[in-house]
Parts: sequence; structure tokens; C-alpha cells
Amino acid sequence: MRILAVYCHPLPTSYAAALKDAALAALARAGHEVRLIDLYTEGFDPVLSPLERERYLTDGDANVAGVARHVEALRWCEGLLFVFPTWYFGPPAMLKGWLERVWLPGVTFRVPRFKGDKQGPLMQHVRWLGVITTSGSPWWWLKVLGDPGRRLFTRGLRALFAPRCKVQWLQLYSMNNTTADDRTRFLARVSRVLGALS
Repeated sequence: MRILAVYCHPLPTSYAAALKDAALAALARAGHEVRLIDLYTEGFDPVLSPLERERYLTDGDANVAGVARHVEALRWCEGLLFVFPTWYFGPPAMLKGWLERVWLPGVTFRVPRFKGDKQGPLMQHVRWLGVITTSGSPWWWLKVLGDPGRRLFTRGLRALFAPRCKVQWLQLYSMNNTTADDRTRFLARVSRVLGALS
């Protein structure tokens, strides 16, 4: 499978970086072709400019031109893997900005043509979605809040993919209180799950 991995963490020595490395190694061992977008390393600008917003619905080609390499990668992939920490109940601002600037009308969805019309999904070539994340919050607190980060990916983005797209969500909760053994076991789980992906 052609898999686009999108990684977002500012520190190259972070646990998130270890998760990313373990995931990429497991996918390679399983025979998948993987491309990596490392948002912080490349210095991706997550800010949707006033001009980009102004032409969002009227001149999509101009907005696509500003992020052409990312759009091409989205159109290339059959699977998407996101690796990021959960901060304030969702993805880091840079990753959210990547979604806003790259997941454009005409790229990931068709804009409804009239009131009552449904948006058309344009990512039906994606048949697998994986998310690896950590959170300082325990699982039960995220459930109380409705798990907004998980809903964004597994409902909001997932709606744009193939009807039978499979989803794998791997999350290490209560990150601030984990032990070295907890983190080692979660790394092993990531390797095991992604290594079994066919």
C-alpha cells in the first residue's frame, strides 16, 4: 500500500518521534511504500492567509499551487498515518493548519452546489487511516468531553475516504504519568499493529 505519514511534533528527541520511527520501520518491514511529511522539520506554514481565505471557494487552483507537493502526496496515497501528541483535546495547531491549507475544495471534497446538497468526498482512494497519538488526559476524561480529537479524524476526515476504509486508532493516555515500561509497551504495540497491516 502507498502510505502517507504525517508527523507533527516540535522536538526531534520526543517520544512522538520514537513512535514515528517505530511506525515507519514497521510499515517498511510489512512491504508498504511510505512517504513522510514532517511538518516541523520542513517549517510548514500552518496559517491560512487572508488571500487564501478570500479565494478559498473561487480560485482553488491558486491555493493548491501554494501547497502543491502536499496535495500531490494526498492524491498519491492509499493509506494515511498521522502521528502527533494530543494537546488541548485535539491535534497541534500546526497539524490543524495543515488540514486547513491542504485539504482544499477540489482536493479532498466537492463543495455542495446548492442548499441541501451534500459535499462530495474526493479521497475515496484512501482505504486505511491510522492515528498514533498520546494525551496527558486519561481516557475517561476525553470520553466525558466527547473525544473531539478522535472524532475529527475518525468521523470528519474518515467521511471523505473509501466507504470501507479501515481505521486504526492507537493512543497512549495519561502520558504525563506513564512509566518507562508503559512507553516501551506502547511502542511495541505500535510496531506489532502496523507490522501486521496488509
